[in-house]
Amino acid sequence: MFISNNVEYLMGTLLGKTAVITGASSGIGKAIARRLAGEGAHVFIAGRSSERLQDVARIIEDAGGKASIGAFDLHDYDALHAFVDEAASRTGRLDIMVNAAGVHHPGTIADGTTSDWQAMFETNVIAVLAGSQAAIRAMRGTASNGHIVTLSSYAGEGNAYHVYGATKAAANSVCRALRHELADEPIRVVTIMPGAVATNFGRHYPPEFVNGMFKSFGIAAEFKTGDVLSDAMLEQLQTHASAIFASPDDIAGAVLYAVTQPHDLSVSEILVGPRKSFPNAA
Repeated sequence: MFISNNVEYLMGTLLGKTAVITGASSGIGKAIARRLAGEGAHVFIAGRSSERLQDVARIIEDAGGKASIGAFDLHDYDALHAFVDEAASRTGRLDIMVNAAGVHHPGTIADGTTSDWQAMFETNVIAVLAGSQAAIRAMRGTASNGHIVTLSSYAGEGNAYHVYGATKAAANSVCRALRHELADEPIRVVTIMPGAVATNFGRHYPPEFVNGMFKSFGIAAEFKTGDVLSDAMLEQLQTHASAIFASPDDIAGAVLYAVTQPHDLSVSEILVGPRKSFPNAA
């Protein structure tokens, strides 16, 4: 069962399958978890906030789905490996691994900090490597026909979008390398590259930028650096600016499409975004 706009849909294309989703406590990762669970998958959702993960799991379970949580810092790569192993051990399979976690520290190279650069590379690149490696080993160990899906960005297409774009270009390169490595195995590698999405991209932006953007669409906001925007506010943003902001559900739909194609068909890269470009939010 998948719930969108308070409408219930009975589905089941992923019945009996197991999926691991990182970055699933909010935004795109949360939408992916709900969509895959709504299709019947047992989703294992990872993120830093136990409280928010429990909220996501509760929504999924209230709709009749199955969800298990793992609260840890994604930079703890041993914990990530253990969580993937737990999912495969408990269910006897691993069908889908979604590397959805990401971090964006805006700013120029001249004015940036090494701590911000390190945080972006550790999450956007190294965690993708660690999660993918764990998934490959679990899929091989359980003889599963699997999909490894990585959420990248339009910014990774080589348009010189600061250090963030460099991390996403690196993630794209990792996925292409994996595709070659696994060409003779029943494991497909998919890169989803979203454009601007109405999600919590703004937590590291200056408050004046985020509040000014909301104001330009007639939405009152009192955002502070580090805040997590509520689902209601994000829905308002997407509703008022659908031409330049896709919704997390749009990206979840792209993931579902990729993992439900015939296994001998390689859906390798998908760019999906709003009708108009808004690169500062990519």
